Amino acid sequence: MASLSVLSCAVFLFLGIYCTQFHSASAAWQQAHATFYGGSDASGTMGGACGYGNLYTDGYGIKTAALSTALFNDGKSCGGCYQIICDSTKVPQWCLRGKYITITATNFCPPNYNLPNDNGGWCNPPRPHFDMSQPAFQTIAKYRAGIVPILYRKVGCDRSGGIRFTINGKNYFELVLISNVGGAGDISRVWIKGSKSNQWEAMSRNWGSNWQSLSYLNGQSLSFKIQTSNGKTRTALNVAPSNWVFGQSFKSNVQF
Repeated sequence: MASLSVLSCAVFLFLGIYCTQFHSASAAWQQAHATFYGGSDASGTMGGACGYGNLYTDGYGIKTAALSTALFNDGKSCGGCYQIICDSTKVPQWCLRGKYITITATNFCPPNYNLPNDNGGWCNPPRPHFDMSQPAFQTIAKYRAGIVPILYRKVGCDRSGGIRFTINGKNYFELVLISNVGGAGDISRVWIKGSKSNQWEAMSRNWGSNWQSLSYLNGQSLSFKIQTSNGKTRTALNVAPSNWVFGQSFKSNVQF
């Protein structure tokens, strides 16, 4: 293990990055590639397959990426954070040496089976690939590169403010978008409880970061319990008051 650590440090020192900058992250570095989309202002990245709307309102800004099938995991990776560096050992002419960025998974990069995996079908299985927002990509590489080899690993998410809940749907169908989740970032389980009940009801993932309940909860204040992929749980009590209506968003004072 010691020799591996020395080797890793040697690689990152070659990349122009000090090992101590990454000491707190626990996941192993892995290889992938990165491209970009969404325009120079990242306006084309808003919305997406995780269900987030305005990425600024939902706590993510422009440091985001769409993940290939191999990484997206049917939406289970939504909200997770990844540290990315351009691999200057392979393309020193395109990498911005010593630069790295932490992005949030907010979208899905679909496969294109009409193109080969190594020539345009970048997001085809089984390739791990990050289609980053253009500003995020240009933090680590030059625009003209188009695509670069990268090293990435999953890290914790640092969020500002509390977890956010947006309630959509209709009677007997609450579709709750959960955003601005810190810690592991990606959600594995959610429970909901109306103020007229003492029982927590397990919600199911509808799509992306949207979770559903099929109970009639109108006229009740709503509480939520969230478990992230690392097993940690937080409870947000009475986030939505009893007079909530569909289409409203609420910020909790709870965070990982």
